[in-house]
This record gives sequence, structure tokens and C-alpha cells, in this order.
Amino acid sequence: MAYKMLVLDIDGTLTNTRKEITPKTLEAIKHLQKRDEIVVLASGRPTAGILPIAEKLELSKHGGYILSFNGAKVFDCKTGEAIYQKVLPRDIIPSIYEEAVKYNVGIITYKDNSIISGIGMDEFIQKEAKINHIEVEITDSFVDYITFDVNKCLMTGEPTHLAKVELEMQAKYGHMLSIYRSEPYFLEIMPLNIDKAYSLGKLLNYLGLSKDEMICMGDGFNDRSMIQFAGLGVAMSNAQDVVKEDADYITYSNDRDGVAHVIEKFIINCA
Repeated sequence: MAYKMLVLDIDGTLTNTRKEITPKTLEAIKHLQKRDEIVVLASGRPTAGILPIAEKLELSKHGGYILSFNGAKVFDCKTGEAIYQKVLPRDIIPSIYEEAVKYNVGIITYKDNSIISGIGMDEFIQKEAKINHIEVEITDSFVDYITFDVNKCLMTGEPTHLAKVELEMQAKYGHMLSIYRSEPYFLEIMPLNIDKAYSLGKLLNYLGLSKDEMICMGDGFNDRSMIQFAGLGVAMSNAQDVVKEDADYITYSNDRDGVAHVIEKFIINCA
């Protein structure tokens, strides 16, 4: 199979443990782009947190795409336009906030270049801000503050506790929302049916490609859907065990240029 699209999760996949793209991985991606292969960044990050990486990869020049908020927004880097977007129902926000208070977990959403926090600050919200290089704004009234469309909310907390919250939230709201963890300490609250695979399906239709022409690479819980969906689903060796179980192939870790290895093995050397 001749692959025409490479879809990359960012944290734990494209970037190493220092949140850097190594020279070897960058060179391999640029080699792809010279061949007119399509590169897509698919992340739970907000769009603002992905754009600096998209700029480093020159996706606007080469016609790449961003799936932000786990696919709730699909962004064409060349045109600067969203080709697909889905938002949370506005009337569900008060209930989500009340659940966060009840479970004693953090609750955030995103507006432009800011993280909006409804229940103060914790170490995981600080981590989210650091990852995305954007500021946190703490509001006294989360529900009243949100008068704009929201692609997702994020609950934060200790992994063991958040695993229980995940199950209870899925049982209560699973008929109207998509709820899953992207990291052990991040619980994604998404519009119904939204995950990376669903939105990649929208992108493939837009481009006239099939899933068999696509490689998807990731390491986290929220990468499972696209790894299962892709023509070639690849897990990093540093991935969660359940992610590895879903994969067709397990590559090197993000600290050993696992992305570059896949590009060389399945695209360049197969040309």
C-alpha cells in the first residue's frame, strides 16, 4: 500500500520527553513533504497549542492539517479555515461544572489563547498550560463566563480518582457526550461521537482519500480510535499497553525517533 497521509499525535509521539522535535524526526518529515505527502497533527491540545508546532513543520506551506481538541476542530493550515467543527451543547456546561465540584477535580476549557479554569489551579492544569505555552485565567463563575462556543472541557485530577470519575461520567452522560481520558490525569469531555478517528474520516472524505492510505501514530488513550481506524496503526514503544494492543506495528519510543523510523520503513523505503 502506498501511504499518502501521516497522522501524528504530538505529546509522547512527535515530541520527545523534553517536548522537542528531534533533528532526525524533523528531517524525515521534511523528506515526506518534498514528496507531497500530507502531514496531519492530531492532538487533544487546543488549536493555539498546536500552531507553533505546525509552523515549525511548515504545514501552511506544504498543505498540512490540524485536528485539535481530539478532533472537535479540523483546521486547514494553508487556508487558515476550519473544514469541520463540533461544539459542546451550551446547556450542558452547568452540569459539567457541577460534576467537577462534586468529584473535587479541576475543570477547564479554552478561549483563543487562554485556558479558562473554573476551580482554581492544580498541578495538572499547570502541566496543560506548560505543554501548550498559554496562560491560565481563573474565573469566579465558570458557567457565567462561558458565553462562547466550546469544543471541549477537560477535567483534571489524580489518575486513580479520575479513572472512577470517567466511569461514572460515561454512565451518566455517555448518551450525549464523548468522555474518555487522553492521559491518566486528563479526562476529556467532548461533543458526542467526537474522537480522532471520526474527524479523520471527515478529513479523508474532504481530500478524497481512503483510510488504507493513512498511517496514524500515537501513544495515549485518545489515540486508540485513530490507530484502530488507520490503514496502518502505529503505537510508540512508550505507549500505554492498551494502545499497543490496538496497533498493527510498534515503533521505537519518542526518545528514539520512532516517527522517523516509521517514515523510513513504511514510506521512503517502500517507494
